[in-house]
Amino acid sequence: MPDLGFPGEFPFTRGIQPTMYRGRLWTMRQYAGFGTAAESNARYRYLLAQGVNGLSVAFDLPTQMGYDSDHTLARGEVGRVGVAVDSIDDMAVLFDGIPLDRVSTSMTINATAVILLALYIAVARRQGVPASKLEGTIQNDILKEYVARGTYIYPPRASLRIVTDIFAYCSKELPNWNTISISGYHIREAGSTAVQEVAFTFAHAIAYVQAAVDAGLDVNQFGQRLSFFFNAHNNFLEEIAKYRAARRLWARLMRDRFGATSPRAQQLRFHTQTAGSTLTAQQPDNNIVRVAIQAMAAVLGGTQSLHCNSRDEALSLPSEESARIALRTQQIIASETGVANTVDPVGGSFVIERLTDDIERAAEELLTRIDRAGGTLAAIETGFIQREIQESAYRAQVAVDSRQAIVVGVNKYAETGKSTRPLFQLDPEVERTQVERVRALRAGRDADRSRRALAAVSDAARDGHNLVPPIVDAVDARATVGEIADAMRAVFGEHDSRI
Repeated sequence: MPDLGFPGEFPFTRGIQPTMYRGRLWTMRQYAGFGTAAESNARYRYLLAQGVNGLSVAFDLPTQMGYDSDHTLARGEVGRVGVAVDSIDDMAVLFDGIPLDRVSTSMTINATAVILLALYIAVARRQGVPASKLEGTIQNDILKEYVARGTYIYPPRASLRIVTDIFAYCSKELPNWNTISISGYHIREAGSTAVQEVAFTFAHAIAYVQAAVDAGLDVNQFGQRLSFFFNAHNNFLEEIAKYRAARRLWARLMRDRFGATSPRAQQLRFHTQTAGSTLTAQQPDNNIVRVAIQAMAAVLGGTQSLHCNSRDEALSLPSEESARIALRTQQIIASETGVANTVDPVGGSFVIERLTDDIERAAEELLTRIDRAGGTLAAIETGFIQREIQESAYRAQVAVDSRQAIVVGVNKYAETGKSTRPLFQLDPEVERTQVERVRALRAGRDADRSRRALAAVSDAARDGHNLVPPIVDAVDARATVGEIADAMRAVFGEHDSRI
């Protein structure tokens, strides 16, 4: 098997480290964020006390879309699917008592990623932590928003410019920061197959790398800080093979297409999250089993970081108890199963190696189709990628509806009773409190300073200067997320998916 090689060596089929988890376990994260910054800070402290060694921040929809909590379009969504962050004051509370030089933080944020990164840098400064000491990741993968998720603001080409500005800034100022987490997770959640998840994720990655190269950045330098985000779905063996195929394919793409010679720039480093789309509201305790199997696939596939979903996420935000069970799932896999004691437990298995080859070959063929269609941006703008995902999602739902695909507790072994477990309830006062908070901030800040800082953001957007420094200055001047997003809207415009 010439494509296997050794762990830690090109093409990294068997893992990116020679000793894998024998040398260092994967980072155990729990994705969390809800309500106000103070409430989320309490959850983060709880998770850290329970053994989490990496934070993962969920932001509410207004924050993701660049609207302040008092905007009319934010009504009813403040703090609902993540924490509401309007300003540096909120960000400071969110990480109060959490030393940013000793924790790795992942932030699931895309259209406003540059603003949230600036807020994180500014809060670190308040803690006396230099940017060079910060470790973590911003998702910053805007292209998948156009095909799978929808939380975009600006047109694709302007959004790509923001991404490359972040690459350039972090390469000098935040050397330990992962500047992007190129996400197949949401592509899979939208209904893609495993092959499409790999291919479309890499199509987006190719566009980011090419844009960075075109901007004059060194692929051997910025390539070392690229990270990926994959789904762990239900087909156990296919998922293990998917990660192996993805590692091998990415190594070849970086070497052969972009000329990367640094092994670190050729390596595929990725975070995995268990599949939210597989969780069921019916018989929610079944989700504990699903998550455990999916998490084991991610570990056997060689993930660098893992989040396990909670059992009640098809019904509500996770309760503290459910979040603890999800974390304990990872800890049991790490401590009690023995799978971390072997570098590549599944290497050499006929079915795994055959599936790895098949997935790699099929993903390459799909990438070739995208190239022939004019490349990633053209494939997005013509709707090619979106249609492919939608057709796969339709076929998957038909299989469930016809019982060709069994979902235990839903279309087989169903029960008539409803779960009586108490669910997490968000405080209905959250929105009113947050609206008052952002209005008080505007009333109490130095208005002239914030106005000048926002004008500098617009100027940088217009004249092509790197956007990160003026945005850091703007958040430090207590400009809000919505105001900074609007300063760029005025220059870049907004994307309309109907055009």
